[in-house]
Amino acid sequence: MIAALLTAAGSGSRMGQDIPKQFMHVENKPLIIHTMEAFQRHPSIDAIIVVTLPAWTEVLKAYAKQFGITKLRWVVPGGETGQESIRNGLMALKEELSPDDIVMVHDGNRCLVSDEIISNSLAVYYKHGSAVAAIPCVEAVFRSADGGESSTDSIPREQLWRTQTPHTYSLGKLLWAHEEAEKRGIKSSAASCALMQSLGETVYFSKGSEENLKITTVDDLMIFKALLHTKKDGWLK
Repeated sequence: MIAALLTAAGSGSRMGQDIPKQFMHVENKPLIIHTMEAFQRHPSIDAIIVVTLPAWTEVLKAYAKQFGITKLRWVVPGGETGQESIRNGLMALKEELSPDDIVMVHDGNRCLVSDEIISNSLAVYYKHGSAVAAIPCVEAVFRSADGGESSTDSIPREQLWRTQTPHTYSLGKLLWAHEEAEKRGIKSSAASCALMQSLGETVYFSKGSEENLKITTVDDLMIFKALLHTKKDGWLK
């Protein structure tokens, strides 16, 4: 089985709105539903689990029913941190799936994840046993030791890759990583790839996209709304 584990348990404080960002409506549809629809339509995804705010679990179920998200099988309350929320989702999957089943951990507020990104993540997983969506860094990057006022230390951008989601691993591998994190006192690693790297695992990159943006601020929301109404010209390769 291939399950998509969507994280939607953040409070959305950086968005500064009255409701969590994942439940804000764009085109008369909550952001989390936009994301769920991407996995609903992909033929390789068998089931969806969403980790969300405890007070919003029933609301999410109602939205899923309203918008025809038939692959939704579990809605799990989130934890105090992103890492804990993912662990809650994994523990729910542990009850019904086998260690060899595949889990795609994805940010619930990355609504424009494409079929190509999902398919390529699975292809890289089948080749290497894991996959993390990533894109190359195209800007000049500096390291600053004084809070961003100045720098004398640049990092070659050719060596830098910006990770996104999905992060695709076997359920058994993810459970192992979270068990090790608990043993070692690692508590603030919300990104599965960062957790794996801290445990000595190699990170294998799959295809990402600038359009696969994480909606965190009002600016991100405006970009998302614009992209919904933008199509690539036919002459572009």
